[in-house]
Amino acid sequence: MKWRRLNGQRIEQPLLEAVSETIVREKAAGYKMKVCIGTDSQVIGEEVHFATVIVFLREKRGGFMFISNDTTRRKMSLRERMILEVGRSVEVAYALCGLLDEHDVALEVHADINTDPAFESNTALKEAMGYILSMGFVFKAKPDAFASSSCADKFV
Repeated sequence: MKWRRLNGQRIEQPLLEAVSETIVREKAAGYKMKVCIGTDSQVIGEEVHFATVIVFLREKRGGFMFISNDTTRRKMSLRERMILEVGRSVEVAYALCGLLDEHDVALEVHADINTDPAFESNTALKEAMGYILSMGFVFKAKPDAFASSSCADKFV
């Protein structure tokens, strides 16, 4: 995955290194940090566009994020797309969890799935929740899943 900052600046170094430097810098500035990871997708024509974000929250001091975009031309059901979103978020969370534990930074994985059964995305809720929780991560779904439903949504 290729990552960039909100201002468009590409992150050239490996993700783990960039996140480590970010945490060290923010902690040195006196901030208590939390990281939220989320993915959103959108079907545009025959393509599915994905955006994954790593949101760094400073306690009571705002936040910032790293963004990664990807596109696939594969046809898929909504349920499969929701599970792929969760899979992308879990992949990033798994890559970062050791580093975050080492620096005592809380981690949440956000799923762009509605908890209301009236919405179609709800069909993937149980699988997504089971997948994220079984990996040992804190799970958030709509309306609390801002990393996926608000942040990543802006970059799809």
